[in-house]
Amino acid sequence: MPQPTVFAPGTQIDLTDIPSGPADTKYDKKSAYKKIEANASIMADCVRRLYAENKRSVLLVLQGMDTAGKDGTIRTVMRGVNPRSCQVVCFKVPSAEELDHDFLWRIHKEVPRRGNIGIFNRSHYEEVLVVRVHELVPENEWKKRYELINDFERLLTECETTIVKCFLHISKETQRERLQARIDDPAANWKFNFGDLEERKLWDQYQAAYTDALNKCNTAHAPWYIIPSDKKWYRNLIVSELMRKTMEDLSPEFPSSATNLEGVVVE
Repeated sequence: MPQPTVFAPGTQIDLTDIPSGPADTKYDKKSAYKKIEANASIMADCVRRLYAENKRSVLLVLQGMDTAGKDGTIRTVMRGVNPRSCQVVCFKVPSAEELDHDFLWRIHKEVPRRGNIGIFNRSHYEEVLVVRVHELVPENEWKKRYELINDFERLLTECETTIVKCFLHISKETQRERLQARIDDPAANWKFNFGDLEERKLWDQYQAAYTDALNKCNTAHAPWYIIPSDKKWYRNLIVSELMRKTMEDLSPEFPSSATNLEGVVVE
């Protein structure tokens, strides 16, 4: 089974050493999506039980360069899950109100409630990525945020939120191909933004920022999973397997009734 790259807390990785394409696998696109469908069915049942149990929650964090496939991963992996118990949050440029608070204030408001799955399409890690690359805050400020993020994630886990952090790892060439496809396909033109080309010029700076975020915020309570994402089906299969295993390990159960229902008949 395809696996993400994981590494022990305290060790250091370099993204340039980690493959962004598929390793040898018995799966292909067709068999991968059959497995994803099977995983989705298992997850849907687990999510119903998690919602009924109403004691714990799950937070899926998706980070990656433009075109890495955050939206596609969500659409594919979470199919069949009741939207009532699964919410997606996309963090954009902070509002004036949000800037008047600490950088985690707007994040904490969006963490999933008990019984729910929350998905962050981009996340609090933007505060050590785009903020760093574009020099939006002084260096001494964003450097302090790594440990604050670790403390924040520890708080969540100690309050029964399981955090699954996935970095969708693509190559620069794959990004070029996907951006060009948005230009060449009239049905995909709406996805293209000239700002993406400006961000692409900062590829090396972003890779350095991501490398630091992965190394400094890879903890036992909230480890990073590096997902090779040059092939969409391979990316989706790995995240699907990861989420299914997470839900099965939680093993949520329907609560028992507090009331004796024996003999009750609805007329």
